[in-house]
Amino acid sequence: MSRTDSLLAGVRPPVVGAQVTREGVNYRVWAPGQSELSVLVESGTPQRQLSLVAEAHGYWSAFDPAGRAGDRYRFCFPDKRLRPDPASRFQPEGVHGPSACIDPSEFQWRCGTWTRPAWRGQSIYELHLGTFTAAGTYFSAIEKLNHIQELGIEAIELMPLADFAGDRNWGYDGVALYAPARCYGHPDDLRALIDAAHERGLAVILDVVYNHLGPAGNYLADFFPGYFRTHEHTPWGQGFAVDRMHSRPVRDFIVANAGYWLDEFRFDGLRLDATHAISDQSSRHLIEEIASAVHERGGFVIAEDERNEARLAEPVECGGAALNALWADDFHHEVRVALTRTHDSYFRAYRGTAAELADLIAHGWTYRGRPYEPWNRNSRGSECDHLPPASFIFCIENHDQVGNRANGERLEHLVTPAQFRAASMLLCLSPYCPMLFMGQEWAATSPFLYFTDHGGELGENISAGRKKEFEQHGTQWADGTFPDPESLDTFEKSKLRWEERNEGSHATVLAWYQACLEQRRILLKDGPLDRNRWQVGSAGEFIAIRYSGQPREHLLVVALRKTNPPDHSAPPLLVVPPIGMKWREVLSTENSRLGGKRATKNPGSTDWSFSGPGGVWLEAIREDHDDAAD
Repeated sequence: MSRTDSLLAGVRPPVVGAQVTREGVNYRVWAPGQSELSVLVESGTPQRQLSLVAEAHGYWSAFDPAGRAGDRYRFCFPDKRLRPDPASRFQPEGVHGPSACIDPSEFQWRCGTWTRPAWRGQSIYELHLGTFTAAGTYFSAIEKLNHIQELGIEAIELMPLADFAGDRNWGYDGVALYAPARCYGHPDDLRALIDAAHERGLAVILDVVYNHLGPAGNYLADFFPGYFRTHEHTPWGQGFAVDRMHSRPVRDFIVANAGYWLDEFRFDGLRLDATHAISDQSSRHLIEEIASAVHERGGFVIAEDERNEARLAEPVECGGAALNALWADDFHHEVRVALTRTHDSYFRAYRGTAAELADLIAHGWTYRGRPYEPWNRNSRGSECDHLPPASFIFCIENHDQVGNRANGERLEHLVTPAQFRAASMLLCLSPYCPMLFMGQEWAATSPFLYFTDHGGELGENISAGRKKEFEQHGTQWADGTFPDPESLDTFEKSKLRWEERNEGSHATVLAWYQACLEQRRILLKDGPLDRNRWQVGSAGEFIAIRYSGQPREHLLVVALRKTNPPDHSAPPLLVVPPIGMKWREVLSTENSRLGGKRATKNPGSTDWSFSGPGGVWLEAIREDHDDAAD
């Protein structure tokens, strides 16, 4: 048993924060080593201050019989410092101001019949609430849910909502883990968004950050310095100390937070940010505890983890963490290199060939135990063939891969329309879970830039540091002006322009995504794929994925690069139709209605050759089938 495991073993952790009841409000905070504490209730006239009583294991509590929902409060230290609640449910005046008492029972849910879906590799739509709509609020996002539903998406993933300093941020600088960002609205507005998504059959995933807290507004160390590691840092700041003798309440604080989002907001699952940066030497890793808490509630857990370790998705009884799925960034990198011939930074570890892509699709990721150049050629990854395809999430763009470019260029800004359609087809019709980034579905013209709102010296340092970083790589600014993260204009430029989605080429891209996702739905109508249902191969620039099973076999052939000469027979072993059958074209990147350069062909045509980039989706039908009857 580790030091952490031995402390409070078998003890149900106390509930922290402000709990609103019919009798009043109960306050509790973990602050070991303090000599005294009080809570200052700042609502009403006059203000009232209640002394907290010391409890076991460093907890302090007080009950306010006059308390009610909406009260604003802060904890008061002996030296008169006032600090917001570490478990605050709402920070209406920002992360430096007072916390607000929230009663989740006041919200009237409309979708009373919703049950959390099992994870089966759902299609995902990642979005940032502040730039998803012009207003950038929870309520305004509700207006766009019909679009996502009609697109054919099954789940939306919200970038982190834990409140942060300032009015604009990606969310990864959150410091109030329990408080939904006030710049998007009241917590009940978030509940309304989730409720509306469930009414439309959409699951909702929340991106959460447990590897660090942001640089401004983090007051946890005032309550106890041992919240954080003193000598180990993540690339983004101090990490939580979760494996020390005192760490059980720290772990409880984080694990309870995971459950809180599902209990009080009805999220269906969580996406854990950068789990490779969570340092934990305990016998039971924090990631496993989080996953267990979510699974107990019928939810699912996804993780971003650069290590490519299959054990993270393996069952607990096999020594795994039982995560439902992992971001598989290798797919993005291979596609990006194939399309743009990019070889800077971590892209130098990828070739982007059809053969390497086919190998990745056969398994799940490229690096499965071989040397990885960005890690000084240390081994990366493990074999993953035993994991189901639903364990891997593929994308061709996401917030990181777009926003961490100096000018925030999306993939559609860097490649030809034909290339983008081909890559999109491969994404949607691979065996793995596809994830789209907001606006991708219509080839949005808006960039997604990195933006913050810290102000002062911290803001100046962030701006200067980011500019220096990209200048060292020889980056040229699109209009001669550095996109300053602290500038309001940088944020405004990142907002989606919804008016363009039904215009010209944007409308055809949208139709293309709808068509591809509809075919994916048909492919999966009998349930998630297992590895026995497909084969993948390559020849030249072609990648072919062949699906078996009822009622019909399907074949995907994609070339991300131009082929010479055009040849529809490669790879030969996969493209031969079953005996007594022929291939019929269902989708083609060349279809003019969907953005291609030729009119829709007779459904019975077998001439599906192309010189690339492009792709076709075929189904097997009887040779004597009367296509004209369809």
